[in-house]
Formats: sequence, C-alpha cells, structure tokens
Amino acid sequence: MDAADKQKVLQQAQENNVQFIRLWFTDVLGTLKSFAITVEELEDALDGGMGFDGSSITGYQDIEESDMIAMPDPSTFQVIPWSPQDAPTARMICDVRTPDGDPYVGDPRHVLRRALERANEMGFDKFYCGPELEFFYFKDWKGTEPLDYGGYFDLTTLDAATALRRETVQSLQQLGIKVEYSHHEVGISQHEIDLRFDDAMTMADKVMTYKTVVKEVATRHGVYATFMPKPLRDQNGSGMHTHQSLFSGGKNAFFDADNEYYLSNEAQAFIAGQLRHAREISIIFAQHVNSYKRLVPGYEAPVYIAWSRRNRSALVRVPLYHPGQERATRMELRCPDPSANIYLCFAALLHAGLEGIEKGYELPEPMERNLYHLTAEEREKMGIQSLPADLGEAIKEAENSELLHKALGEHTYTRLLQLKREEFEDYRVQVTPYELEKYLPVL
Repeated sequence: MDAADKQKVLQQAQENNVQFIRLWFTDVLGTLKSFAITVEELEDALDGGMGFDGSSITGYQDIEESDMIAMPDPSTFQVIPWSPQDAPTARMICDVRTPDGDPYVGDPRHVLRRALERANEMGFDKFYCGPELEFFYFKDWKGTEPLDYGGYFDLTTLDAATALRRETVQSLQQLGIKVEYSHHEVGISQHEIDLRFDDAMTMADKVMTYKTVVKEVATRHGVYATFMPKPLRDQNGSGMHTHQSLFSGGKNAFFDADNEYYLSNEAQAFIAGQLRHAREISIIFAQHVNSYKRLVPGYEAPVYIAWSRRNRSALVRVPLYHPGQERATRMELRCPDPSANIYLCFAALLHAGLEGIEKGYELPEPMERNLYHLTAEEREKMGIQSLPADLGEAIKEAENSELLHKALGEHTYTRLLQLKREEFEDYRVQVTPYELEKYLPVL
C-alpha cells in the first residue's frame, strides 16, 4: 500500500469523525464476515493488517495453522450510512493473508484476482460484470408472508416495499454505488435493483455491500429481505443474470462490426466456453440445494444449455446490438442465483470463457425457439443438454472438472466440495411435509 493511499484513508476517517472501522471478508460460501477495530488501530491495520483466527471461518484453515491476517483494501473505505451519527462507522473490504504476508489461497478475493491475472496474460485488461440480483421481502424471517402482491414492473401503491427500495437505492448511492434500475419483479413481493456494470473485483465488492444494504434497510423497517433462490413454490425464483464483457486497451474485445451477430471471435469462443463448462461450474453459480428448485422449466430460469439473441429460455442471451453502442456488446448468463459466492462465481465464469478462447471452442448456432416448448426427444436430437437437476448431480460434475480445480485452486476446490457433499447428504436424509402428506395416507 503506498503512503498516499494510506494518508487518504486516515484523512477520510478524520474528516468524517469515524470511531470504528468494520473489516469485511468472505468465507468459502460467500457469507460476509466482519470484525471491528477502533479508529486508533486504523494506521496499524493499514500498515500490517489485523490478525484473526481462521479456523472458525467456513472453508478456511485447520486449527493448527489458523492465524490469518485481514489486510484492508484502501480503495474500499466507505462510511456506513446507517451507523450512529455520534459514532460513525466505516467499512473496508480486506484481502486475507498468511502470517508471512502472502495471499491466502482460501480467500475468495484471491481466487478472483488469479482469474483476472489469467485474463491479463491473455491480453484482456478488464473483465466487466453487471449482475442483476433479485430478492424477496417477507414480513419476517420465520415465514414467507409477502409485503405486496405486485407483478413485473408494477407500480405498487406507496406500500412498504416502495419505500424500502427507495431508501436502499439512496444508501447504495451514499456508499458510492451507482444504481441503473430498481423495479418490482415477476414474483409477489419480489424486487430487483440493478447496479451499473464495473470491473469484476470492484463489482464483487459492490455486490457484497449491496446484499448487506438490502438486508440492513429491511431490518430497520421491521421486515426481512432474502436472497434465497426459491422461497415460494408457485412463484419465480430469484436469479442473478450476469452481463459480461472483456476489454482490451479501452476497446470492447467482444465487438466485431463484420459479424452477423456483431460478436468477435473472442466473444464467440468465450460464450462457447461458458456453455461447454456450465454443468461443471453450476456448483458455483447455483451452490445450494434450494438453487435447483429455481432451475426448473416454466419459471423463467434457464436450464437448457444454448444461446440466443431474443429467447430468454436459453442459458446465454446476447442483447441486440444498437449502432454506436459497441461498448455495450456483451453476453448475459441467466442461470446464476444471488446466493452464489460472487468472487468465486466471477472467477469460474471468467476461467470458463478464457478456456474457450485459449482452446478455440466453436460457438454453436443460436436457438431462437422457446426451448421449454421442445420435447425431450427434440432437445436430444438437437444436442441440447440441461444443467444438473440437483446439487448431487452438480457435485458429480464438479468432481470431474479440471477447469474448476484450476479456477479455485486445490484448497478452495477441496473445501467447497466437502461442504457441498455435507449439505446434500443432510438434505437427502430429510423427510419433508410433502412426503408425509403424499405417502403416509396411502402406504
């Protein structure tokens, strides 16, 4: 960290009368972890980081080698808008290091940084991402009683949800996060706030902040916000459509004026990479048992591995090109959900795309028909595969994936698989109300 960055943070803390700084980092599953230091400790933290016990963090170290260092990133210093006025609190996102000062291999931010280094080595200096995170508001965390019964883009009356959304957008803007859209989604009590695209690392940090802000504002209003992928059986689940593009020297590497789809060779190979590796990285973008309840035909979530321009039933959509909008040429992956660890998700997507470019994968023809309307036989004839049907199938795909092993590194790959096997095993032994209702009276 250079002296100017350090000085800027110390000055910002002084100007805002900051009393406490919350240091943020994430575990392997993407859960935000945090501890606070007083402003008196800030200079030391910026110089050498702050130690903590890594053995208690999901997916981190064993107890014998559990000492970790949280090293704050000066570019992420922000005063938290809802902190008490008499004792303002700031937050900084940290890189996790070993006691020797090396990057810790189990830190999701480090996993993403490694993916970005691979892109750099291949001549791409920016990987831009624009995720659209949907969520539900419920009366409380104990059940799924909705706040409103609005539908897609509905202008609901000035109910709690509208005020919540407005305050959430204001808090995000106070934290320096630009918002493009906010609107009611398809499901009852389901909402979406879209952030303006940014480079992958900055965007991943913003997503962690966004999820915290959404939940924090809801709690202050006495309600509950959830990013659970499928909380309501008869409503659409919550997705995280992810727009992506690669830039090289300030130019969009995805754009080609001479191609019929305005997609460069790199863009086509990148999309082909994500399609080819979709099944084996689904454990990352759909990481929970509940994620696969969302990925079923008929609820707007794509399950068929194909790409299209207009057709939202395909896994990848390429938004139509408008003249003069070369910078906006991008792909949209529609299968991730907002429960994903955003750092690992961006890293896996980038590696899959780069693999396509490196190995020259061919992009198949686009599928402009509604894939939900095809029979299983028709899809098989056309060679269209599906995403895994459940977490168990996703685990099997991940176990045989060289790409995922390379993307995550040995430590994170092993720990994540271990955690997911435990989650699926725990799920498999449950006896649900559905089973009791269906079988108990007749068997």
